[in-house]
Formats: sequence, C-alpha cells, structure tokens
Amino acid sequence: MLDKVKELIGEVKAFNATSKEEIETFRIKYLGSKGILKDLFAEFKNVPNDQKKEFGQTINLLKNSAEEKVNTLKEAIENAVEEKGVYGDLTRPSEPINLGSRHPISLVKNQIIEVFNRIGFTVSEGPEIEDDWHNFTALNLPEYHPARDMQDTFFIEKNPDTLLRTHTSSVQVRYMENNEPPIRTISPGRVFRNEDISARAHCIFHQVEGLYIDTDVSFADLKQTLLYFTKEMFGKSKIRLRPSYFPFTEPSAEVDIYWGLETETDYRITKGTGWLEIMGCGMVDPNVLKNCNIDPTKYSGYAFGMGIERIAMLLYQIPDIRMFYENDKRFLEQFKSVI
Repeated sequence: MLDKVKELIGEVKAFNATSKEEIETFRIKYLGSKGILKDLFAEFKNVPNDQKKEFGQTINLLKNSAEEKVNTLKEAIENAVEEKGVYGDLTRPSEPINLGSRHPISLVKNQIIEVFNRIGFTVSEGPEIEDDWHNFTALNLPEYHPARDMQDTFFIEKNPDTLLRTHTSSVQVRYMENNEPPIRTISPGRVFRNEDISARAHCIFHQVEGLYIDTDVSFADLKQTLLYFTKEMFGKSKIRLRPSYFPFTEPSAEVDIYWGLETETDYRITKGTGWLEIMGCGMVDPNVLKNCNIDPTKYSGYAFGMGIERIAMLLYQIPDIRMFYENDKRFLEQFKSVI
C-alpha cells in the first residue's frame, strides 16, 4: 500500500494540463469527496500500527502535492489568459494616444525665427549665466552707469560678478567677438530680472534680439526690416518709431504697430489709441562695436529686441503673463490645433 501511495505522488508531480477542465478533473480524482485521498484515509485503519506513522506522512505528502499542483496549474493558465488578452493580437489597432501640444511661447518663438530666417538671419545662442562684461560693460553699461538700475537682476556671486542674464544682447556680444562682419543673427532665449510678478510682468521671460552689422547699414534698413516683420507676424502694415533711449544703441526708438480699434479688446490693450508697442530698436552704438573688436569707422549696424510673451499675449489674447508658467493643462490644451 505504501508503494502505491509513493507511485501516486510521482504521478501527481508529473501531471500537466493546458486547460481548466483538465485541472478540475485532476482535482476531483485526487481531492474530491470520492477521490483517491478519501479512499486512502479510509484505508488508514487497516494499516499495521508500526507502519501508521510513515503511511500517514506519505498520504499527507500526496495531499499537499496534489493541492500545490492544482494551484500552480490554475495560476499558470490564468496568467497566460491575461497575457493573451493584453498582448495576444499584435495586429490590432492601438489605443488612441492623447497628443500634447507645443507651449505658446515655443510656438511664437518658432514663428519669429521662421520670419527672420527668410531674410537671412541665423540663430545664435549663449549661456543664461553671464559675467559682467558680456551682460553690461561691453554693451556700453559700465559699472557706474545709471541705466543698470533698469535691469535689476539676480547675482550668483560677486568678485567677479556672475549673474543671470537680463537680456539676450549678451549673446550678440559673444557672437561679435567670435565672428567677423557681415553679421546677421537673432538671439532667442530666456532672461531674468528682479521684478515684482503681476499680470503684465514676471521675473522670468523670453526675448528675441536681432543684430545686423555690415558696411553702409542705415536706419532706413532697420525700418524696412521691422516693417517686413510686422507684416509677416501680425498682418499689420502700419508702424511708427518713437524716439527712446537704450545704452547700446544710438539713435534708439520704440516700435509701435497700428493694431486698430475694431473690438473692445483693441480699445483695452491699446488704451484707446489703436497703437501698440511691440519692441525696441536702434543703430548699434560705436562703443559697442569697439568693445567687440569691430571697427566702427568701417562698419555700422542695427539691433532690435522684443519679448516673446508680449507677442504671444497679443496673438492669442492671453490676459495674464503668469498663465505661461502655471503649467495648467486646461490652458495648454487650447494650443493643440496651432501648427
């Protein structure tokens, strides 16, 4: 009898099944109310006393083996069914992917780059952490110059001064130091200023600054370039240049476009005048050219700069600059359809 039980243990360990029905048949055969184990336990009373201990241990081993085999096979089949459900048909259509969208600042920056690329402007980039020379001094802003107060910034360390750049004009300085005229480049990038955050201002914003250096460059060339830009970017063909002051350009001007007064929003953003300021510009100061080892008696040039957020707010009628930095998906999803 003991040999028979051991033989059954071997059969249990060797058993395999590919369906739940086969497993159930096996379970009933060994563990059912009329199964093999039921008969063996009933036979236990007829075993000699000196063999009862070994016989009982062997029957328990058979029972444990049968139960373990049933559980193992069930789990294997269930896992196989689940895996087939997920990965079975690899030719089936995939689940729809929720596509994201470009950030409005990226959209507008790319538009500006594309407009200026058409007339030969390259794109130049530089570090966001700058030294005093490239951010201030080379741009005709020595240490004692009061105009530095207009660009209060974040200093990282002193002696020597290291700071977060306040404009991308620092990129233009680096470009002029490493390239000979003719130079025609735009410098997009993130800049920092220590300003109170409000609906119209932020301590972080983005700029695109342009630079053109060559022989016989005039203010008329600058105006024609800006007129081309406003037509391509806004569809507006009427601009005006108001005298202004920038340390690195002379003469300097603010650029306004005639936005119109067709809607209530037009009245609000132009304060009822129809005119809207979009950027600053001017002829590059000769001192800046000297600082960058360019001969101002031979070369001249113009420069301009604009805030990308300001342009985006105009194009998409965004009322608060802080919305660009809140990472609210409801706001960003509005730009999915924008190319």
